[in-house]
Amino acid sequence: MQSGYVTTPVGRRPMTLALVQRQLATTDIATGKRAEKWKVFRDASEARERLGLQDRSLAVLDALLSFYPENELRADAQMIVFPSNMQLALRAHGIAGATLRRHIALLVDAGLILRKDSANGKRYARKDKAGEVERAFGFDLSPLLLRAEELAVLAQDVVAERTAHRRAKEDLTICRRDVRKLISAAIEEGAAGDWEMIEAMYVALVARIPRSPSRHDLASLLDEMTLLRDEVINRLEAQDFTQNNSTNDAQTERHIQNSNPESCNELEPSSREEQGGTAAVHRQKLPETLKAFPLGLVLRACPEIASYGPQGAIASWRDLMAAAVVVRSVLGVSPSAYQDACEAMGPENAAVAIACILERAGHINSAGGYLRDLTSRTARGEFSLGPMLMALLRHQGGEIRSA
Repeated sequence: MQSGYVTTPVGRRPMTLALVQRQLATTDIATGKRAEKWKVFRDASEARERLGLQDRSLAVLDALLSFYPENELRADAQMIVFPSNMQLALRAHGIAGATLRRHIALLVDAGLILRKDSANGKRYARKDKAGEVERAFGFDLSPLLLRAEELAVLAQDVVAERTAHRRAKEDLTICRRDVRKLISAAIEEGAAGDWEMIEAMYVALVARIPRSPSRHDLASLLDEMTLLRDEVINRLEAQDFTQNNSTNDAQTERHIQNSNPESCNELEPSSREEQGGTAAVHRQKLPETLKAFPLGLVLRACPEIASYGPQGAIASWRDLMAAAVVVRSVLGVSPSAYQDACEAMGPENAAVAIACILERAGHINSAGGYLRDLTSRTARGEFSLGPMLMALLRHQGGEIRSA
């Protein structure tokens, strides 16, 4: 290690341990390493926010690189440029002197360049008899070569983040449009249901969209907007099914008998005596099974159930249904009540209902009675899990923001 390479800045500029480490690091550049200087510059430009740089900072870096005569930064080359402030300001599009000095300091703090000051602070080079630069004082570009791979990774990460942000914004816009038009169509065409309440939920959700949302904001809002869209579609599908029910009872019966092949019986056996006659009635009269919601969204809204999953975690719908059987017993819900819920809602949604009840267990006097009430309301087409999940999701979001 060349300890003599460490130099301190001239004048009032302070020396820091970070500057010492950066200078020492440049002595460890691998022999023969090289990088195309404008590619490194493009990577630094993409990652400028991560590096704490501004547009003017990049203009100054661009000007500094223009004074380096070769197209490649090489470990065996002299990488110190020594332009005067006047020359540097001209190539940086006429930047003012005070602004130039400020952005040079930003580039040094970001670890992209180093100062190598002479005794009097002037920038110059001494040449040998052959005209080759023997010693130079100015700005050292070797940190760019040292960090070339790191800057490339940062740039790729920034581009991926920007792409994901743009896609999330597009998805939210499309989902928002879908919900708005579906609600309008339902209201205008007189579809049965409390559409005013659904519209109020939509308006409240739209009001929460920030003017400049982050990716995290967009992901959270998209989850809730998707949940609301699924709720609207479920209600419209149930209505269409009800209208067609009287004209095609046989087709309806065949569809219900063939749906949900993976029932709750696989997870928790129960006798026909326990189930009574209710399950048979459900098979004949219940509307089409509602669609299951995204598992990740359910776990965000109902995190308590995760500890009841296999090995204390839930990684699939099967894990959630197995956890629901355990929670059913903990809450004191009878096997017959849970079986009826499976028949009415489908096994996945019945497990979601149990997860919601667990989340609100402190506010429910009888979990079994509450589940039976939800089951009967589902059978009449008066209940869907969407609003309950959205309320819990908003509650969890409020707790996170408070924390």
